[in-house]
Amino acid sequence: MKTINRLSFPLFVIIVLLLGTGCAVSNTAKGGAIGGAAGGVVGGAIGKKGGDGTKGAIIGAVVGGTAGAILGKYMDKQAEEIEEEVPGATVEKVETVDPETGETVTESVVITFDSGILFEFNSYKLTVASQQELNRMAGVMNRYPDTDLSIEGHTDSKGTEEYNQKLSEQRASAVADYFATSGINRQRMTIRGFGEMSPVASNETDAGRAANRRVEIKIRGNETLKQKANDGTLVTPE
Repeated sequence: MKTINRLSFPLFVIIVLLLGTGCAVSNTAKGGAIGGAAGGVVGGAIGKKGGDGTKGAIIGAVVGGTAGAILGKYMDKQAEEIEEEVPGATVEKVETVDPETGETVTESVVITFDSGILFEFNSYKLTVASQQELNRMAGVMNRYPDTDLSIEGHTDSKGTEEYNQKLSEQRASAVADYFATSGINRQRMTIRGFGEMSPVASNETDAGRAANRRVEIKIRGNETLKQKANDGTLVTPE
């Protein structure tokens, strides 16, 4: 398991799942879905981005070094379980500094899957081969309920902007739909499509375009998690 050090980084797990072609602007839908889905494994390339304007917000919202340590343990354990139970995943922990103690704690986890198994070419229907990995991932997420998921679709620069924007939304929705069938409450999920607007590699090469075709799932601590950490009632699953 790799560790990435950050002075501040939002509490989320980024699960990167490879998509298929792409382009465009963001579109958000809270708790619902835009496209149908069934089935699903995960493929991907890590987008090592600095977050979305909430860097360090979760750790900064807890009071005292004990609360920060509890949050770090919660994220560490989740990362370990994903690594153990989802064999297709590469796991990286991202660390930040607790402002109360100056100690380094785990605030997020980055998950990467092999490419090419989520969707058929130019399709948002999840492949049958992907079901086992998504089921395992959902199983871990359901043991850590005090988090919200931002499911974000990304594409490469092939095709028209309009087509690829819609495809990125449909693919993010397909993942959300499947997670919902695996027991994850839709109220925990926000769906967004970015098309080609946030590449992690050059679109001038086949390898770069493959890396850009992805779904990222960012999992952040919710208000319940922060409150439990602050009042000492947060329990990390054994």
